[in-house]
Amino acid sequence: MQPRTYEIRTYGCQMNAHDSERVAGLLEDAGYAKAPAGQTPDLIVFNTCAVRENAADRLYGNLGHLLPVKKSHAGMQIAVGGCLAQMEREQITRRAPWVDVVYGTHNIGSLPALLERARLREEAQAEFEETLTTFPSLLPARRASPYSAWVSISVGCNNTCTFCIVPSLRGREKDRRPGDILDEIRTLAGEGVLEVTLLGQNVNSYGAEFGDRAAFGKLLRACGGIEGLERVRFTSPHPRDFTGDVIEAMADTGNVMPSLHMPLQSGSDAVLKAMRRAYRRDRYLEILSNVRSAIPHAAITTDIIVGFPGETERDFEDTLDVVRQARFAGAFTFRYSIRPGTPAATMDDQVPAGVVQERYDRLVALVEEICEQENARLAGATVEVLVAEGEGRKDAATHRMSGRARDNRLVHFAPHDALPRPGDIVTTAVTGTAPHYLIADGAPLSVRRTRAGDAWQEGLTAKQNPAPVSPSPVLLGMPGRRG
Repeated sequence: MQPRTYEIRTYGCQMNAHDSERVAGLLEDAGYAKAPAGQTPDLIVFNTCAVRENAADRLYGNLGHLLPVKKSHAGMQIAVGGCLAQMEREQITRRAPWVDVVYGTHNIGSLPALLERARLREEAQAEFEETLTTFPSLLPARRASPYSAWVSISVGCNNTCTFCIVPSLRGREKDRRPGDILDEIRTLAGEGVLEVTLLGQNVNSYGAEFGDRAAFGKLLRACGGIEGLERVRFTSPHPRDFTGDVIEAMADTGNVMPSLHMPLQSGSDAVLKAMRRAYRRDRYLEILSNVRSAIPHAAITTDIIVGFPGETERDFEDTLDVVRQARFAGAFTFRYSIRPGTPAATMDDQVPAGVVQERYDRLVALVEEICEQENARLAGATVEVLVAEGEGRKDAATHRMSGRARDNRLVHFAPHDALPRPGDIVTTAVTGTAPHYLIADGAPLSVRRTRAGDAWQEGLTAKQNPAPVSPSPVLLGMPGRRG
């Protein structure tokens, strides 16, 4: 008997990517197999985001396109989870009655049982918990990469930013114990993983729940003692909670990478106050100065929102001024749009869309100009690249491969005769630059083959020669409050 196949479509943040790996692990434990490329799966899971603009419209549009596919594919099921599912709840099955399962952000572990129940009862199933009972990290996982892994240190958020819906969908911050986190990282390193990214809605408030405000810095230092772990990253910190002990831990710990993603959101004190961001521009710039004093070659990236309600031209100029001073290596830029359920949605002085777009275009142009200048300073530098899978597809015509430098810059490099695999380490010299990446067209100075590269090669062989999988039984009646 052939196993049922699945496909997961993930939207939004790194936390969703982490959750999707857990969904895949649960499904495979339940006897499902990942659908081959180009094949219609028996199950499609949408892991949704409520932060992105028009997220609900995109979801319902995608669900509409799947209706004829489902009608022509006997036994096909559709499940919707993630933040938008937590927000929309039963409305999803009312608007798209062909959806079989809707589950909340705290109900990932229930998915296999919900799918089986929907199949047996021939009716949609929905389940939502209001609070977290099991950390997603404790669930089985099918990781997307053998060389890089997400590690959740907390879930939820205690902040009250007026533009953000996440705290009401993921709940208040819950912190994992340091020993559990470090045990997971040691296991990953033992399997050949070279790089971990510590995840949380606000990583540097980690420890507040169990009374240790210095816990995040201690965690970074502890990662430095894990054998085989070469790169440690984290996202995202909040400027309000970013303290000197974390900067010291970054500078003192050899495998903590010289990169930092520090959300700005706005360079205007008035807008930051309206956003409830609990810091001001001078404090933000002071943090960046302290980081660069301790880690001179750190690459700093950010998030910026344009057109928040009440933003004036002067406010926007203040944002441009901070960007000029900060010299970011990259920025995720967003046009503000109303998110139902957030305080900002009902604020007066919503900025006209045309004004928002004009400011956004100016911001993007400035960011790209600065990024290109900052990258140009690295021409001729030697960089160590962790070879990645997939990021260099646009360079296929020039036969370049791609990966990330220690400071997280994207590097397109020429492999020549070395033939490194994803997960291997290449040392090469930068020969050219662009706003969003570095180019290294010369022969690599060295190639280090790794256990992670071996694992990638083994995975490629397994894909080409798949072994038969027998389905496992699924237990019904898993706990959880049903919608």
